[in-house]
Amino acid sequence: MRRGVAGSGAVRAAPLVVRFRRPVLQMSEAERIAKEQFGLTGVFTELPSERDRNFLIMTTAGERFVLKIAHADEAPEVLDLQHRVLARLAEGAPELVMPKVVRSLAGKEIETVQSSDGTSHLSRVLTWVPGREWARVSPHSPDLLRSLGRALAAIDRALEGFSPPAATRELKWDIARSGWIREHLDRVSDPARRAIVERHLTRFEGEVLPGMAGLRRGVIHNDPNDWNVIVGPGHPDERRVVGIVDLGDVLESVVVADLAIACAYAMQGKTDPLAAAAAVVAGYHAVRPLTEAELVALFPLICTRLSVSVVNSALQRASFPDESYLTISEPEAWATLERLETAHPRMAHYEFRAAAGLEPCPNAPLVTSWLRAHQDVIGPLLGAGGPITALDLSLGSPLVETPVEPDDLSAFTRKVFERIRDAGAKIGVGRYDEARILYAGPRFQADGNDRDVPRTIHIGLDLFVEPGTQILAPLACVVESVRDNGMDLDYGPTMILRHEPADGPVFYSLYGHLGREVLGTLRPGARVERGQSIATVGDLDVNGGWPPHLHLQLITDLLDRDGEFPGVARSDRRAAWKSLSPDPNLIARLPEHLLARPHRSGRDILASRRGHVGPSLSVSYRRPLTIVRGWKQFLYDEDGLRYLDAVNNVAHVGHSHPRVVRAVREQMAVLNTNTRYLHERLVEYAERLTATLPAPLSVCYFVNSGSEANELAIRLARAATGRRGIVVIDAGYHGNTTTLVDVSPYKHDGPGGSGPPPWVRKIPLPDLYRGRFRREDADPGQRYAAFVADAMDALGANGEPAGAFLAESVLSCGGQIVLPDGFLTEAYRRIRAVGGVCIADEVQVGFGRVGTKFWAFETQGVVPDIVTMGKPIGNGHPLGAVVTTPDIANAFANGMEYFS
Repeated sequence: MRRGVAGSGAVRAAPLVVRFRRPVLQMSEAERIAKEQFGLTGVFTELPSERDRNFLIMTTAGERFVLKIAHADEAPEVLDLQHRVLARLAEGAPELVMPKVVRSLAGKEIETVQSSDGTSHLSRVLTWVPGREWARVSPHSPDLLRSLGRALAAIDRALEGFSPPAATRELKWDIARSGWIREHLDRVSDPARRAIVERHLTRFEGEVLPGMAGLRRGVIHNDPNDWNVIVGPGHPDERRVVGIVDLGDVLESVVVADLAIACAYAMQGKTDPLAAAAAVVAGYHAVRPLTEAELVALFPLICTRLSVSVVNSALQRASFPDESYLTISEPEAWATLERLETAHPRMAHYEFRAAAGLEPCPNAPLVTSWLRAHQDVIGPLLGAGGPITALDLSLGSPLVETPVEPDDLSAFTRKVFERIRDAGAKIGVGRYDEARILYAGPRFQADGNDRDVPRTIHIGLDLFVEPGTQILAPLACVVESVRDNGMDLDYGPTMILRHEPADGPVFYSLYGHLGREVLGTLRPGARVERGQSIATVGDLDVNGGWPPHLHLQLITDLLDRDGEFPGVARSDRRAAWKSLSPDPNLIARLPEHLLARPHRSGRDILASRRGHVGPSLSVSYRRPLTIVRGWKQFLYDEDGLRYLDAVNNVAHVGHSHPRVVRAVREQMAVLNTNTRYLHERLVEYAERLTATLPAPLSVCYFVNSGSEANELAIRLARAATGRRGIVVIDAGYHGNTTTLVDVSPYKHDGPGGSGPPPWVRKIPLPDLYRGRFRREDADPGQRYAAFVADAMDALGANGEPAGAFLAESVLSCGGQIVLPDGFLTEAYRRIRAVGGVCIADEVQVGFGRVGTKFWAFETQGVVPDIVTMGKPIGNGHPLGAVVTTPDIANAFANGMEYFS
């Protein structure tokens, strides 16, 4: 309900929708009551309400209050209960901003007023809690969701031991009394939706209600809905819940109901409602730890609350069709219930346990302990042994070249078995808990709240062997299922075995990518003895298209699935799925060194950087990204999350472009040396490069970076002119050497900089949107170029006459600024008029990056004297170039050798 909306009213055993007698009064009467009883005047705005009349008062001093006129049936002790709760929270949860009671001029918290029809009502005033309602805030980040849990836990903790008699009242919104909706299910006209509600109600009555006595009870807020939760101001990443208003539904009930209600609303509008609820649970548990009984009951209670909400909305809509705010949450509540149809209740329980920092599946520790204690009775898995080698199939593995579902798995198969043979092995091991690039394609994507999250975490163990290899049962067991999961990239023929040790817990083992003969040999319920041959490894054409291997997986809870179980998991659900599928090496018993993580974690890398890498090499983002692979326009982190690379200015034709990779490999395999030797590739490249440039730009120098290119360009300019002075553009960046920092205002005017040396002068940034001259000014290009003359005069006055004008052809660090028409034409004319040369810095913007031309300077219709190149020339590989005229090249050839 919206701020200022009171609760739903006292009801008896079988609550029905009751038409409360809302106060009948005009705005002028509300203004009179506020002034006469509470001394408040200002601008009045009515707030939506189901049963009361509520008015926001904005005083001339900028203060805000809420005048609340209760319905005629409201009991004074209920309003007094709300005030006592607020007083308790002010003392016990001071970190929250809660409404405060404003006493009347007579010193009372509650006054009596007459409405226009002569009915008596209770009036009171509360302070307004500043902030925005949860429903008006977006996005609901995980941190914001956790803050909701923390705020609610602070309220519940502060109300512990507080039990006034007025709190033991009956409300239809008491989650413990939700059974009242059964007699109104016929109000839900859609049969499919009615069936959803009936299933949740049956689960509540059969599984939750009998255990209510074992849940902690206390006074609770009971209505932390999306209009009552108040979020503080600030950047979206820093927003927090600051308070929860409207205590109209306060009562004594099971305390976990508060969390269930908050989760029910926090889930609404979310693609992944369970993840949203888990974040709220994490915040709540950190402040007020949940019991196991509460964690078990939480998901059914969430679904029950949503069910009560939609049934109540159906009743309200039938009774009051013109009052739309009574059903404001109904569409999202239905959408959430329908999304939750795919959530297994036990899986939800495990997700909530994971959020609370507990072992997600309680059966997992029992299974792993039993297996560790019985290693001596576990038999071999494969009928053929031999040397074993580890295979790196992770996101950072060179064995898998692209982070998409492979088009040619036969080629991948060849690589896998070549790697095994090269190691002199018979068996290759693919690791458990490995984030794999093979699963980063669309088929493995899952919808998340903030972004799609791929299922990349391998929760089985792979044993790559020749097809037809015999698979043995490691323990005596019973066949649970045999099924052909025949879709591409699926398991193919799959067997699940059920283990029921007399002295241990029930668990399962899955064997995937089998030969087809298994489909006709063993049936569910068949007894299997230890060491018995149960299947063979299937070939590429029968096991989903994967290289021949056995996928082995342990399962601690089958979640009522039949014939299959996920073998890869989302990275954000890693803890829960690893608990459902613990390390299969408890059965495989491979040497531990084969299973060691092949790559360092981001946390380990960051710690090492702090000790061994210079702190000036900054790391982006408050939560640094561990990027392990690039492909096309995307970067991938260590868990397989994909990022659109809108920051990196190096990979001109995309990350890991196959033609670039091939060219680098081929050249590295042939020759990698300096320019002192003759080689046809060097001159061929120079010929092709200069062919893209206008005359007289025809002489090349090849270097290792853009910084080296600009450093050389300055030396060329000084050799040709005999002058040191350089004119640059404000906010320009040209490289990281000492000289280039001197000529880069972006650096020498920024943090750690000491300004330009006497031989450098800058002109204003030619920004047509924010600069001195705008698009509407007359000929802004000419006017900006006129500053070049001022800069040259200043250099001359310093005894450093201008020898060069150095400028990016499009200003990158300055903000991707396209230069005004005619600017470079006039700037070049002015510098050349005093004998200087023009340097076009194309390190970041060259090679077609501006779209319409191959070189950015061509968009200005000019020909520079020197052009520098970097970054895109080698797609980020260490390569740069300087191209100049024969005259400048000859002036530089003074006897001092230059090579790279």
